[in-house]
Parts: sequence; C-alpha cells; structure tokens
Amino acid sequence: MADDFPPGTVWLVGAGPGDPDLLTRKAGRLLAAADIVFHDALVGAPILALARRAERVSVGKRSGRHSKDQGAIDALIVAAALAGKRVLRLKGGDPSVFGRSAEELGACGRHGVPVQICPGISAASAAAASGLVSLTLRGAARQLTFLTAHARGDEPAGHDWKALARAGGTLAIYMGRAAAPTIARELIAAGLDPATPVLVAVNVSLPGERLLRGRLDALAFLVRMIGKDDPTLLLIGEATRPVASAGASRQGREDQRTGTLPGLA
Repeated sequence: MADDFPPGTVWLVGAGPGDPDLLTRKAGRLLAAADIVFHDALVGAPILALARRAERVSVGKRSGRHSKDQGAIDALIVAAALAGKRVLRLKGGDPSVFGRSAEELGACGRHGVPVQICPGISAASAAAASGLVSLTLRGAARQLTFLTAHARGDEPAGHDWKALARAGGTLAIYMGRAAAPTIARELIAAGLDPATPVLVAVNVSLPGERLLRGRLDALAFLVRMIGKDDPTLLLIGEATRPVASAGASRQGREDQRTGTLPGLA
C-alpha cells in the first residue's frame, strides 16, 4: 500500500486528457491503492479500470448536466475520508486547471482531512502535442492564457476581450464549443486579426480525436461540425500555425483521421 495514501486521506488526481498512456505513474499507483474513487463523467473506462479494488462513483458534469452539485461532491469526499477510506477524486486533465480543486481542498481543510494533489497533463498541452504545434512561440507568443468559456453554469464569461486581443499570445479556451461564435466575434471586434490561426481540438488524445484548423473568422463554421457532447478545446494564436515541415509530413494523415479542413488554414 502507498505510504503517502493512508486511510482517511484524500488525493485530487489528474486523469490527463483521456489516453491512459498519458496518465502519470503516480496517478496509476494512487488509483491502485484507493478505496473509493469519485470521478468525472469524461474519465474513460480504461483509466477507471486501474482502480481495481475501489468503489467507483460518478460525480461528473457534461454540457450543463450535473449529476452532483459541487457542495454535494465536497460532502461525499469528506464523509468517505472521515469514515477511514482512502479517497481519490479523479478529474480530467489537471485538477488545478478549471477543476474546482479549490472548493474540495477547502472542504477537506475545514474538516481536518489531509489532502494532496497529483497533477495531470492538461487538455491544452495534449491538443498542442496532437497538432504538432507549440503553445508559445519566441517573438510572437510569449504569453499563454487559459480561459473558460463560461463563468458559472451556462453563464457567459465576462472576459476583457480588448486585453486578450492586445496580449498577442496564445489563448487556450476550455469548454468553448457553444460560445465559439461569440468568442470569435468579440476578439475580432476587439482588434484581433480575423486571419489569426485557430486549432479546434475535440476528444483530445482519444481514438475519436479530431483536429480542425482554420482562421478566427471561420471559427463559428468549424464548430458546427462538432457534437454538442464532445469535449472541445479552442487554441487561438500565431503559435498554433502549423510548422511547415511538420505540417507537410502530417497533413495527409490528419485530413483522413480528423476531417481537418486545409482550405481554411
């Protein structure tokens, strides 16, 4: 049994973008040691299978459909730990990137429950890797900004679009499918070049992954080809423009595998 996972403790663990091979070794070890796993809806069966001895409880959220609200999740985690179980809260991507980890850390702290975090590979990093692009680019994208398209529930986020357009870096926008037309319109109105390259990543790292490339002014069109339940990440900025040699070597394979639209690149 893991020395750092005694009974009555909690680990917030990043499951990464979905591919079991991208799970960290530490996350796999903690899964094998857990007594109970509270997992997001998007965590797939191959990763959950690593929790061989654990009770598995889905507490996930998808497209605004919540199986549990955050307060209820917090209460379940704390109650299981106080009952002497090794509790693992399994989150897609990295727990600290739009993963509500602060609420769960706070709930554990208020009840005296020891809690730790095991980071995971974020969807943005995995999307850049799949697309053979960088999230930063010397001389053109020295800033990387993580955004969520919604403030709370389905409320639109009140971003400072002018500041984002001026930043000149890469925008990684989580949960951005539904808001994509608004995002493109606001960024262009704020001064961002309509020809700015975008990469729309769907089901990142999974067998059904799709990478759609285009321009900012075509973003609304690109997302029409995505199912409403498909987890979607938007990467916007010059750093997402394919490197010539890498793009040429991969373009044919990518068109067949993902349905990328090279004419919009």
